[in-house]
Amino acid sequence: MNINQKDRYVYPAIFDYSDEGISVEFPDLPGAITCGDNEEEALRMARECMALHLYGMEVDNEPIPAPSRVMDLKVEKNQVIVLIEAWMPPFRDEMQQKAVKKTLTIPKWLDDLAVENNVNFSRVLQEGLKSYLGVNDPK
Repeated sequence: MNINQKDRYVYPAIFDYSDEGISVEFPDLPGAITCGDNEEEALRMARECMALHLYGMEVDNEPIPAPSRVMDLKVEKNQVIVLIEAWMPPFRDEMQQKAVKKTLTIPKWLDDLAVENNVNFSRVLQEGLKSYLGVNDPK
């Protein structure tokens, strides 16, 4: 575990209300910006945005900044401060299981035969890699 990594983060977000919806930004996490059409969607998107941003910082071993104190933040008339919480263990697990696209090359005759036999290339590659590496699915 990265020394900056925690299981739970809570950061203030600024919800900016307009006729087009709600934009959300995190003063302590530059670049972590999202939006929603309504408050429920904005909250959901804010949690996901914050968790993804913090996960990226953890993976890159970047220092995780301390959250600002809500009372120190200034907002405009159409803005409110909302505390957003991210519980990272399930998010990290989800990111580890996320599928990634790989491009590979095989001989045409082998591709033709595999297509003719309705081979699921992704499943066969996964099973082959697990066997080759002597690993199972992570728990």
